[in-house]
Amino acid sequence: MSSRTELTAWQTLQAHASEMSKRHMSDLFDEDDLRFAKFSLQAPNILLDYSKNLITEDTRTKLLDLAEACEVESFRDKMFAGEKINRTEDRSVLHVALRDQSDEPLEIDGEDVRAQVKHEMERIKSLVAQVRSGDWHGYTGKEMTDIVSIGIGGSNLGPLMVTEALSAYSDGRLNVHYVSNVDGFQIADTLRDLDPETTLFVIASKTFTTLETMTNARSAEAWFLDKAKDKSFINRHFIAVSSNREKATEFGVAEENIFDMWDWVGGRFSLWSAIGLPIALNLGFDIFAELLEGALEMDKHFRTAPMAKNAPVMLALMGVWNNNFLGRKAHALLPYDQCLHRLPAYMQQAEMESNGKSVNWSGERIDYSSVPLIWGEVGINGQHAFYQCLHQGTQIVPADFIGSVEPSLAVKGHHDALMANFFAQSEAMMRGINADQVREELTAKGMSPERIEEVVPHKVHEGNRPTNTILMQKVNARSLGSLIALYEHKIFVQGIIWEVHSFDQWGVELGKVLAKGIQDELAPDAEIDAKHDASTRNLIEYYKKARP
Repeated sequence: MSSRTELTAWQTLQAHASEMSKRHMSDLFDEDDLRFAKFSLQAPNILLDYSKNLITEDTRTKLLDLAEACEVESFRDKMFAGEKINRTEDRSVLHVALRDQSDEPLEIDGEDVRAQVKHEMERIKSLVAQVRSGDWHGYTGKEMTDIVSIGIGGSNLGPLMVTEALSAYSDGRLNVHYVSNVDGFQIADTLRDLDPETTLFVIASKTFTTLETMTNARSAEAWFLDKAKDKSFINRHFIAVSSNREKATEFGVAEENIFDMWDWVGGRFSLWSAIGLPIALNLGFDIFAELLEGALEMDKHFRTAPMAKNAPVMLALMGVWNNNFLGRKAHALLPYDQCLHRLPAYMQQAEMESNGKSVNWSGERIDYSSVPLIWGEVGINGQHAFYQCLHQGTQIVPADFIGSVEPSLAVKGHHDALMANFFAQSEAMMRGINADQVREELTAKGMSPERIEEVVPHKVHEGNRPTNTILMQKVNARSLGSLIALYEHKIFVQGIIWEVHSFDQWGVELGKVLAKGIQDELAPDAEIDAKHDASTRNLIEYYKKARP
């Protein structure tokens, strides 16, 4: 079996990690006051400081050697050129084409992708203008006041995250609601106070067969028709984003109200397409275009910046170093701007669905870790919840601290208080506090020597806990676009180094197939398949007997 672990660069890093594990970051900072200058870089709309990792310049050189041995730059160029690097599905990977409005043709299977994207973007712009201006009328002639976006996974998490993150820039012209959970409570709760005459639904499903999405779509249709009565009115109140036009038209969506999805865009990378319609409807097309422009700026940086000055590459390499060579199996995302509170959930899908694989490109089981567990929360809330574990827990969890120089909405005194915590927490995780420092602190407070010795072990923070710091000037459409693209390219680089297929998601499919069969078995008189294991079989039986 061929493995990345057989690479000389990998083995060199393993030996280097053994040596570096004996070092403490606080000593590295004390020894070199230029450390920030050496291990930070400016990318479009973003400052990345990765100096609070257990690295030296030698570490960086060795990590760059690994990236070179894995041909990261070559695969990057293949992606942008439209080569079919999604090999298990024989597809190109071209979410980057969604934000590149250049005139240079990009042909895939004989079709110009750029022309397709431009055409669809003009359609999005036209629809947004109609709805926001009031020229789009419902079946009774009223203007739309509310948008209900129905989707799941990438069709939901991306638009929801961006809408929340940029809520300060909404003019309030349209209220946008998101429904993803097949639990009927969510759609019932969403529709309870809405008016069918002024509600526009956006149904986002590539196949238009996704169980959760179509269950919610049919409930939305029933709610609408309960008042509208006439199914022909659906064409004024339902829009589809799908590659299955036949299914969408069967549902009742007018042909001109179906927006395209392409097989060269994965759901978790699709917010830049018509999947982002709720974003554009809520914020206006100009702000949506700024989001795409920010991502394009990061794309250009990723394509042209030298590897050592390339923000996605360095962020990815820090993750590889911590995961594969220092044994850190989880990674926290800690945004300190409240508007980014949905970012950890969005990135959970983007990273873990992409790189949560256990076989390499040849189908052989890998003998090293792929993506770590990605999790997180708004930082200031996390401080009073799980930071105890980050500071003193037995597992060392690297973290990304994400913040801004200016707040989205200024309230006197708040942002400095927020950012004081932002800077303090990463410093504390890096430096810690040793026993002698604790003794000095407690002695100054007048505590007795005996009591001090009892307390010291509990107050020691070992530090040496790695973090990256990402600073934007302000969270706006352009900087958010750059931030999302930064992480997209980080995912790509890590996928290449781990030699996993980042752009399929077969692990999601098995559960869907089983659920479809089980749903039929839940009918009152249906038999339960004996092929189920004893646990599943008895749980289904218990459920059927216990429900009203």
